[in-house]
Amino acid sequence: MEKRYSQYTSQQLHQEISELTEKARKAEQMGMVNEYAVYQRKILMAKAYMMDTSAFKRGEVYEVEGDPGVRFKIDYMNGIFAWGSRIDQAGNSISEEEEEALPISLLGEKVTG
Repeated sequence: MEKRYSQYTSQQLHQEISELTEKARKAEQMGMVNEYAVYQRKILMAKAYMMDTSAFKRGEVYEVEGDPGVRFKIDYMNGIFAWGSRIDQAGNSISEEEEEALPISLLGEKVTG
């Protein structure tokens, strides 16, 4: 049975990310789009476990990696997931769902002001 990322040491997470990155590269070269996407998601999850969850607070707004112009406002944290909604630069909700969860590794720079 495989271990959960939450049980990995920092060194094991680094190794896992390295292996997944190589697998993703090979899948991309072979044109295996779905497999590539799976590896990218696993990399995001592993990276989230390497981040400090206490750095993310309720009410804070962050840029969303890979989604220019979209921001994410945190309502609450649950483990490595930030729960909240996507907003535009004016602060208007643009989420299709009332509330969604993003792994903290998808959150970019904190938006100030």
